[in-house]
Amino acid sequence: MDVDRMDYLNRDSFYTGVSEGVIGYDRILQMLTVRDNELMVEEKGVQSVEKFIIARRLMYWQVYLHKTVLSTELLLVNILKRAKYLAGQGETLFATPALQYFLQRDLSEEDLQNDPAHMEVFCDMDDTDVLSAIKVWQKHDDKILSDLCQMLILRKLYKVLFSSGSLASYLNDIKEQVMREKRIKEEDLRYYVFEGVTSNSTYNINEELIKIETKTGQVKNITEIDDSLVNQALARAVHKNYICYVQ
Repeated sequence: MDVDRMDYLNRDSFYTGVSEGVIGYDRILQMLTVRDNELMVEEKGVQSVEKFIIARRLMYWQVYLHKTVLSTELLLVNILKRAKYLAGQGETLFATPALQYFLQRDLSEEDLQNDPAHMEVFCDMDDTDVLSAIKVWQKHDDKILSDLCQMLILRKLYKVLFSSGSLASYLNDIKEQVMREKRIKEEDLRYYVFEGVTSNSTYNINEELIKIETKTGQVKNITEIDDSLVNQALARAVHKNYICYVQ
């Protein structure tokens, strides 16, 4: 629980129209206290903190991990993967200097952390670099890159199937259908049909402790408060399997 999360819950709720994300941050701020140099919440503010945690859970499944958001993000990832692959094969791709820098180099997260020069170029790049390239790549000779870019620009996104169980039985049928209808080679199918797992942890009891100061002066984890909504079951991460495929 921090100021940034409280801010974006209210802000994102307003812009998306999902009222479940609205929280009473003013009440939480009033209930904050300090004990032994640690920030915690007075017991009478427990319900406001619970509302904050539940709001995060609802916003993740209704907004941040919504099918459209997930589909768009994965489509963007595949576009950049294909562009990176083509650049590695010697293909000439339109790109701004900052984007071109990363298309032509194999850099890891550690490289960016250890070499300030890489990070400086990364900070010069923003969404306009990527979107301008994607608009041009729509007409690239590579059919896969062109298809993916047109899908994003025209909002013809991946279809997404969610399930808490296995989707293996559906995957092969969908692959055969897409290969037959789109005339796609099997080695290129990974750009058009793929599976994965997404998850949401409402409250991590091991890393994100929210401490409550009780009326008797004790300090407890919010999950230990009597009649608390935030119990061990709610704190457990929820995983969902998904399949993305072109329509």
